Amino acid sequence: QKYGYTHLSAGDLLRDERKRPGSQYGELIENYIKEGEIVPVEITISLLKRAMDQTMAANSQKNKFLIDGFPRNEDNLQGWNKTMDGKADVSFVLFFDCDNEICISRCLERGKSSGRSDDNRESLEKRIHTYLQSTKPIIDLYERMGKVRKVDASKSVDEVFEKVVQIFDKEG
Repeated sequence: QKYGYTHLSAGDLLRDERKRPGSQYGELIENYIKEGEIVPVEITISLLKRAMDQTMAANSQKNKFLIDGFPRNEDNLQGWNKTMDGKADVSFVLFFDCDNEICISRCLERGKSSGRSDDNRESLEKRIHTYLQSTKPIIDLYERMGKVRKVDASKSVDEVFEKVVQIFDKEG
């Protein structure tokens, strides 16, 4: 909010679409999420683009977005480039780097109250495998482009937030 960004979570958009009555994608999204797999890019991009368009239609000044959890793989990246070429520019990637076991324990703790079908050890381990196979190469690509801003996310919430503020103070 402080920097004028609208936060869009790819995961939240997918979970909301999954619950939306009459959604043509609901069951498909549920199956992908439960298996810790990446939802097809056409679905995720359409939800992101719709949210961005709705935000800008309501207020044309709101044209800066923090897209959380996307792109997750090469297919996501190609879909983004194809759909958003000339419409959106990626300033940087904010990468929260954290040990796998810390991530798992945090998600299991969140799972006690989140109601998320993927907050269990089996789904989380599948998600880590998917991350290593599919997402890490995308982070590496952006790193080679000089666009990754890394935060040690194993620290406390306050320490992580302080680092994020430093990055946004520098990047705008």
